[in-house]
Amino acid sequence: MEERNKTLGEFIIEKQEEFKYSSGELSRIINSIRLAAKVVNYKVNKAGLVDIIGAAGEQNIQGEDQQKLDVYANEVFIQNLINREIVCGIASEENDDFITVQGSDNGHNNKYVVLMDPLDGSSNIDVNVSVGTIFSVYRRVTPIGTPVKSEDFLQPGVNQVAAGYVIYGTSTMIVYTTGHGVNGFTLNPAIGTFYLSHPNMTFKKDGHIYSINEGNYTHFPQGVKDYIKYCQTDEEDRPYTSRYIGSLVSDIHRNMIKGGIYIYPTSAKAPKGKLRLLYECNPMAFIAEQAGGKASDGMNRIMEIEPTELHQRVPFFCGSYNMVEKAEEFMMKAKLSKY
Repeated sequence: MEERNKTLGEFIIEKQEEFKYSSGELSRIINSIRLAAKVVNYKVNKAGLVDIIGAAGEQNIQGEDQQKLDVYANEVFIQNLINREIVCGIASEENDDFITVQGSDNGHNNKYVVLMDPLDGSSNIDVNVSVGTIFSVYRRVTPIGTPVKSEDFLQPGVNQVAAGYVIYGTSTMIVYTTGHGVNGFTLNPAIGTFYLSHPNMTFKKDGHIYSINEGNYTHFPQGVKDYIKYCQTDEEDRPYTSRYIGSLVSDIHRNMIKGGIYIYPTSAKAPKGKLRLLYECNPMAFIAEQAGGKASDGMNRIMEIEPTELHQRVPFFCGSYNMVEKAEEFMMKAKLSKY
């Protein structure tokens, strides 16, 4: 079979032997996410026609206004994972605490936990800009047969066994990794099947796009300000192009295809950063590294950070390897100049 004619289901079966420790559960998790993504995609694509856009009237644990599609996507992904009895716990951006999942036998015998942002970039829903879903999968660390505990979720990113995102855009795609490279699958809406469209996705070592909300420039650390000025300087292969959508999935996806860096730093407004380590930064870092890119908090590798809380926030620098390295240089110079 020609590589690009391969369906996501066929690809999962073919790669089953790469799933360490798994006897089918990890494949079923990816399949479950595939199904939930198709359901959410349907709602996203007709959001302008039904009463599903706009605020739901509540806030999530982050203090952010929940959108109606946020709530809907959260319920769809959670129910798909619970109904298939393939995970022992779920953590979501939209929930205060993690969810413990029992099997039909009232046991806790499943091996994996899933962390997710069910609808990233949802503030863009009302204006028809691409949004996405981000997910991360870990093997539990507590004994099988017992209820999950916080330590099952508070694992460093290096322990991830799978991570990915769904982008609901001009076409809907699932991009994921299990630690053996990154592959992208595009939905054929006519028949409801995802086909391998972007095999072995990689970041260019050098890029020409920087993605950051420059409206917050005055609140940024000095190292970030210096790097932005570097990007704007007219010399060598610069100035770079500024492209910022405000949807993490969309910005990372574009930069992986085109070459670039995404930055959401600390600021006076967000002293710890805004993005969440466990279900935004870690999965995107895993994907980036598997695609030959790099991800850090400006100083340290994202996937080596030891989490301390479920909704922990961190600054995030992610993208083409040499661009992230250069940004880190500016961060280090600024730090050293203080002493």
